[in-house]
Amino acid sequence: MTAISFVLAGVGGQGTILASDVLAAVGLAAGHDVKKSEVHGMAQRGGSVTTYVRWADTVYSPLIGPGEADFMLSFEKLEALRYVDLVRPGGTVLVNNYAISPLSVSSGNDSYPLDERIKAVLGAVTEHVFLVPATALAEGLGNVRVNNVVLLGALSYFLSDVPVNAWVQALRERVPARFAELNERAFLLGRDQMSGKA
Repeated sequence: MTAISFVLAGVGGQGTILASDVLAAVGLAAGHDVKKSEVHGMAQRGGSVTTYVRWADTVYSPLIGPGEADFMLSFEKLEALRYVDLVRPGGTVLVNNYAISPLSVSSGNDSYPLDERIKAVLGAVTEHVFLVPATALAEGLGNVRVNNVVLLGALSYFLSDVPVNAWVQALRERVPARFAELNERAFLLGRDQMSGKA
């Protein structure tokens, strides 16, 4: 198979690492060689957290260079701008429609980019940009922390060769049993969000 490269970008506490662990497990379950790399910034202080995941028959390195990512999952809008250079032309970008103001913004020294600016920058790289209300949907389920799983569900829509039960199984193996049903609902809700949009 042709390699599939994923970049996941978020802010500490948003579940970026769990999402990448699930994505790697799903790739293995689908019979691919998988490599994963994590970059933890000041995650515990709300800093950037980025992970790379690659699927292929043989993956020699998990690292993804500029213009190489087939998919980017951004758990926060500004993080999408920060890593858009990694997305290949025509790649797919899924962005949680949610803003976390960095210190420079909350201190008044800077301003958060408007949605129009974000869409313009991302749209200059690819026409396949989707703002997903993952945080709002997670809140509707009663637990904002499953926003990462909502976004994974949205991603799964584009990977139609992988059965839904492979995703659900990977989730169930990585979350506490008492949250398994909630995570499954979050995943399916995210997947349903892409129906008719992609």
